[in-house]
Amino acid sequence: MAEIRLARVEQGQTKIRNVPIAVTPEGFWCCPSPVVFQKTLKAQNPLNKPKSSSPPPKTTAQKKVTTPLNEKRPTSTPLRSGVASDGQRNLRSDPPGMSAPNMVPERTPRPKTENVPRKVAIEFGEPGTSNLKVVLLGKQGFCVKLSVHKNVLVENSSFFADKLLEEQSGLSCLEIDDCEDIEIYVETVGLMYCKDMKQRLIKQSVSRVLRILKVAELLGFSLCIKSCLEYLEAVPWVGQEEEEKVVSSVLRLQGEGIGVTPVLKRVSSDVSNPQKDTLSHIVDLVLKSNEERGRREMKSVVLKLLRENNSVPNCAGSADICNETLYASCRSCLNSLLSLFRQATEPEFADKSVNGKDPVVKQISLEADNLSWLLEILAERQAADEFALIWASQQELAALHTKMTIVSRYHVSCITARLFVGIGRGELLPPKDTRHLLLQTWLQPLINDYSWLQHGCRSFDRKVVEEGIGRTILTLPLEDQQSILLSWLGSFLKAGDNCPNLQRAFEVWWRRTFIRPYVDAQGNPEQSDSSMTSKE
Repeated sequence: MAEIRLARVEQGQTKIRNVPIAVTPEGFWCCPSPVVFQKTLKAQNPLNKPKSSSPPPKTTAQKKVTTPLNEKRPTSTPLRSGVASDGQRNLRSDPPGMSAPNMVPERTPRPKTENVPRKVAIEFGEPGTSNLKVVLLGKQGFCVKLSVHKNVLVENSSFFADKLLEEQSGLSCLEIDDCEDIEIYVETVGLMYCKDMKQRLIKQSVSRVLRILKVAELLGFSLCIKSCLEYLEAVPWVGQEEEEKVVSSVLRLQGEGIGVTPVLKRVSSDVSNPQKDTLSHIVDLVLKSNEERGRREMKSVVLKLLRENNSVPNCAGSADICNETLYASCRSCLNSLLSLFRQATEPEFADKSVNGKDPVVKQISLEADNLSWLLEILAERQAADEFALIWASQQELAALHTKMTIVSRYHVSCITARLFVGIGRGELLPPKDTRHLLLQTWLQPLINDYSWLQHGCRSFDRKVVEEGIGRTILTLPLEDQQSILLSWLGSFLKAGDNCPNLQRAFEVWWRRTFIRPYVDAQGNPEQSDSSMTSKE
């Protein structure tokens, strides 16, 4: 809390003029904002007026400071305010003898407006009945004198109660230095005179109530603190920044033993470890949705929110729970997809009408899309290595894939393409055996569906997929590269554009096979000679 010291207003000190300010039914005289202070000061500052041709009136040091004739006494008109600058009046009332020698009075340097002290007097309660003056000295140059009542301050503020108890009973003036938020300080003192504080706060913004809450905490104004917390519990918080400000302010009060649970319940739960069940329920709802637009939008939202979770440090436990939930959903979708493939390859399924086949085909497309979405999430979380192994091990699914029509199966090849892209980008790093098995199991089905992928899948990027396949192949031992690329070459020479173009990977393999051995031999002649000698 700012330092408080005793002060007496003595003769010769700068007077502080009362200003007409709007009065409430409780007798609360509202303090104008700093903007009003500044505007009024500029409007009334004689230093900003053009210089008159006539010299300024002469004054003496004994002459009392008077209010200009054109200023009126306070009236009951609401929301009118007037501000007088005592620094300006002192400047004009200084005797000529105090001026620097050899200086022309008209050319005396003018003080900047923002450096001139701005002083205001405010009354609370019924005018003329106050028995205590509180002088607030703000860091922005404001000086406010509050005419208040000791009994009101003692009843509402533990801070003022302690200070008045420490000092003598005849204390008539307290001075508070370095008030950080003098405007809110005045308003908070005024709230001690309000009968219905809720009605006063309901008109304020969240940011202003937080400022009031801070001052009320400093003053030990418990009733105001309670009203501010009730306001914050009920009012909407707009935006992430405002929410963080509210939570940080409330947590500070919690550390001091003030009950803030109702406010914090908006951002925290008392239920222990609900994350796994809640996340599983959300993912399950998205996966089972049949409405295309809502499903697409919620997939994007969940993916974005999980991406934000990845950026939060120290949440390894939460990440493990999330991965467990995602892999449980993956296995469920795979089982459903395998069941649908078995159903679609049964002899009697071919005899069904188009309307009879359509629900199964749509469900296959839906399950394939679900797996692609789950793979995307796992890849961004750098947790897709296990998915690569699970997918590479689906030999039955791959065998059934060749027995189905392309139109009902090509969506499944999108999963294979995404895995190759992830390995090529380094988003997942499965072991060598998993990579080899993945290529053996799913590369040929991908080649068979390539034409439909290019024309029937909007998210399919041919260049990205071909680069991913080639890079995946080139991570294998040279013998495996040769086996896979020669098999691809046969397909490419037959299908052309309807087959992935792995020319770059083929060139790299060629150089590794036919050129590098001779380059290495030329770069290490001693090693080459020794190898030839050993052969002899």
